[in-house]
Amino acid sequence: MSLDVPAVDMRTYLAHVELANPVTTAAGCAGTGRELSQFFDLGRLGAHTTRTITMAPRAGRPTPRMTETPSGLLNAVGLQGPGIEAFLGRELPWLAQRSIRTVVSIGGGSVAEYTALARRLADAPGVTAIEVNLACPNIEDRGRVFARDGAASAEVVASVRSVTRYDVPVVAKLSPDVTDVVAVARACVDGGADALSMINNPLGVCIDVDTLRPALAAVSGGLSGPAVRPLAVRCVWQVHAALPGVPIVGVGGVMTGRDAFELILAGACAVAVGTALFHDPLAAVRILKELEDALAARGFQRLADAVGLAHRPPGSGSRHLEESSL
Repeated sequence: MSLDVPAVDMRTYLAHVELANPVTTAAGCAGTGRELSQFFDLGRLGAHTTRTITMAPRAGRPTPRMTETPSGLLNAVGLQGPGIEAFLGRELPWLAQRSIRTVVSIGGGSVAEYTALARRLADAPGVTAIEVNLACPNIEDRGRVFARDGAASAEVVASVRSVTRYDVPVVAKLSPDVTDVVAVARACVDGGADALSMINNPLGVCIDVDTLRPALAAVSGGLSGPAVRPLAVRCVWQVHAALPGVPIVGVGGVMTGRDAFELILAGACAVAVGTALFHDPLAAVRILKELEDALAARGFQRLADAVGLAHRPPGSGSRHLEESSL
């Protein structure tokens, strides 16, 4: 009699697009994809998310622009990249030729710039979805970050949705540095977002007590790593509770399969791996296997059955938990 653990159906959906499994890379953490492809086939993941693409080439911010913190990493790299033309000429074709599902992250300083980026991607082969990085300063509004205002976020999302093919989902990436993340999420969905990604890095500051100066040249930077996972879980939980039908990509501090499982239970249908890749290039495939094992050990036959399960009413019990303890 075989004691093998039954296989779990790991398929999930980003709006109407089917992904083979829920694990993706996080924007800015996997380079062009070529870097990770030295270690494993990127096609094994649900999708690869690009670094945030801008219209013009950008050198990024001055150094020092990264520093470690307790249980985290603070970075102020900026949106460094070659610009949309180089991306379309070199990076996207390489991914498309290998049939790698690719979520293209875009960022701009104005609604018009986001619209122009989305329009350039409209007919590009190999684009699975567009992730709208709303953590960019709006040059038309005194540099206020789009993600901090629901109306501004919705305007960007609506502009991108208006020039993007129907079969390509538009994913709004949200910041936790807001008073009401649910209100911003709702505004983005009303503006046409097919899915949400959360969280973008919250801002932090680290001061070097030896130099007596901020550790980053830009002073503040985005915090990532295990330190932010409870914040990500909270945001996913709140938004899923308010908008249960909207697909959510959980991002923030995912280092193990258990971390990914936590975000799934909170309401995410997919999970992005970011900072973990910097010290373990195989982290994404390891986390995928650990997540599948965690689901199987608890009696799940489908990933979809675990999405948002922690929202069940108190005292209702869990068939999967009960079966796994037998």
